[in-house]
Amino acid sequence: MWELVLIAAMVIAAYMAWNIGANDVANAMGTSVGSGALTLKRAILVAAIFEFLGAVLFGSHVTDTIRKGVLDFGDGDFGYDLSQKLMYGFMAALLAAAIWLTVATKMGLPVSTTHSIVGGVIGVGLFIQPSSVNWGKVAEIVLSWVISPLLGAILAFLSFYAIKKLIMEHEYPLQRTRLLAPVLAFPTFFVLGLALQFKALKGFFNNLDSRGIIDSANWLPAKENGSFNPMADSAWIPLNSIFVAIAIGIVASVVMAAAIRRYQFKEEGYAGMERVFIWLQIITACYVAFAHGANDVANAIGPMAAIWDISTSPDGTLSKDGVEVPLGLLLLGGIGITIGVATWGYKVMDTIGTKITHITPSRGFAAEFGAATTVLIFSMPFLAVPISTTHTLVGAVVGVGLAGGASAVDFRVFAKIAGSWVVSLPFAGIGAVILYILFAGSGVNVIIVLILSAVGVIYVMRRDEPEAKPEPIVQEDTPVGDEGGSILDLFHEHAAAVEETVNHMLAAVSKAVKGEDPSKEIKATQDAELKADQLKTKTRESMTGVRMAFSKETFLHMISRQDRIADYAQNVAEQLSFRPLYDNEKARELVQIHAEKVVSTVQLYEDAVEELKDLAYSAYSKKEQQELLRLIKAVNELEHEADEAEREAAAYVFSEGDDDPLGAMHMYRVLQRLDDVANAAEKAANAFLPIVT
Repeated sequence: MWELVLIAAMVIAAYMAWNIGANDVANAMGTSVGSGALTLKRAILVAAIFEFLGAVLFGSHVTDTIRKGVLDFGDGDFGYDLSQKLMYGFMAALLAAAIWLTVATKMGLPVSTTHSIVGGVIGVGLFIQPSSVNWGKVAEIVLSWVISPLLGAILAFLSFYAIKKLIMEHEYPLQRTRLLAPVLAFPTFFVLGLALQFKALKGFFNNLDSRGIIDSANWLPAKENGSFNPMADSAWIPLNSIFVAIAIGIVASVVMAAAIRRYQFKEEGYAGMERVFIWLQIITACYVAFAHGANDVANAIGPMAAIWDISTSPDGTLSKDGVEVPLGLLLLGGIGITIGVATWGYKVMDTIGTKITHITPSRGFAAEFGAATTVLIFSMPFLAVPISTTHTLVGAVVGVGLAGGASAVDFRVFAKIAGSWVVSLPFAGIGAVILYILFAGSGVNVIIVLILSAVGVIYVMRRDEPEAKPEPIVQEDTPVGDEGGSILDLFHEHAAAVEETVNHMLAAVSKAVKGEDPSKEIKATQDAELKADQLKTKTRESMTGVRMAFSKETFLHMISRQDRIADYAQNVAEQLSFRPLYDNEKARELVQIHAEKVVSTVQLYEDAVEELKDLAYSAYSKKEQQELLRLIKAVNELEHEADEAEREAAAYVFSEGDDDPLGAMHMYRVLQRLDDVANAAEKAANAFLPIVT
């Protein structure tokens, strides 16, 4: 019978590991995908590699008997009856937590896998022996729902605020980045160096210590009665660890300086700046994936190791002090996490990377650095509060979003995510109790329930699921530094198509002024206007689920105003097809001057659209706001010059056109339509004012 139970337990553990990969991987890669630092395919590949290496090579080989100390059965040994109950209870907790993670992942909600399994363990603990629940630990977990995202948000906000002030508001952001990036690399890698020792390699050091190879006290924080003095034997942060972290920081700074010095930047301004932060963000994401694999594989394998220990022990009881984790179980967990990353990880990545706020590489780096620092702080024994990496990173993403203004954060999405955190414990707990009752201490029952659960899970996964996997959030050919194919890129593409329409219109006017046939140029104008229309539709459709630091109503107004420029330009070209212009050399010369003024107005407007992208990159810094205001004012001034040219041309046509009134009237209509183009450009530029005032 125990073989049947063990097989069922391994299936459940593998399913739990798959869910960990599908949901928790967003902690490592969601911001990298959302910012465009990595394509979805590359993010999955990188995450799979580092998650697997962390889980298999450095996952803890000894796990606590009860996860996170939420259950306390006293100092005595576990008896047979209690051990058997716990064996089925751990299976129920694993399955309930895994089912909840499937539901959350289906909805794209990043939840804590640790808190999910803890909820299941609490549920079975309350059912088996209510007095065993450590309510103090439960209270700490509940408290962490507020503490970890709040501190993550604060640290991420401060990190990005420093980047904004030191780099983005500088006159030459790329040059400033080249100077300061090696400086920023030191604290980044110092923190990662400590976190690598205290979190990712904790199981590795403890394992070496148990073999007598190394004294882990020289590398890991004291577990109790510690001191802030790094020289003390019981230091919270041992001196050896500090030296290693400093060395990692120095090496990283030197490497960063050399890389920047040798790298030939193809991008300028903010795009070049973001290139450097792509490097930092990817490295930080790799660390988070590695540390996650090393630590959170225990959420699937810890309870499984206890089940293994009970089912294979001679007397059918659970070891009290700790359970050895066979390498095969770590492989099972690592493979399960890797498959979860590759098959369903994109759902939660999308939420983290795009739905909460707009992410750029610099913002993604700030979020990951803030999250890693928060997790490190709370992992120290002098605090020892069990926080969730998921909660911390979500808070950090909100923090960098707030750096661009409160409207840049979709608090409705955040509210749904926070609600799912609260639901995690009771859902997993109640589900674990129900499953435990259905198991009824029978291996056959476990198999039956497992089969029924598999049917339900498959139904949930396939329900309303599109036949084809969605396109990657970032396309393979997206240029680095163009905000990962963001909504403002599409808006700028539309502006470029509008400018192209106007340029073809000018070519048509020039032909007509010379008395030549403008049919070819008129057709080119119509084709360009059609292209602009298609881009307008694509831009509007792409607004779904996109966060901006201004309202969607404002953006829709901006698109509409911009599109009218192309519409009026097409109208000018079509007017030219009705009949030749008034045959007066001076009048035609004035029409040409007016048309060129109009085109100059539109070209400057397109510069303002490009500046809008820089404004978004800089998190709406004062420097870029002032530059956009300057361009808006310049567009208005050019439009005024176009008005003057139109008045001069119209006055001349009316004063000299008595000999050909129909021709003069036709030319006047062309002048009016040209004036409409300039007015549309002015109104489109003024539509930006709510963003900067």
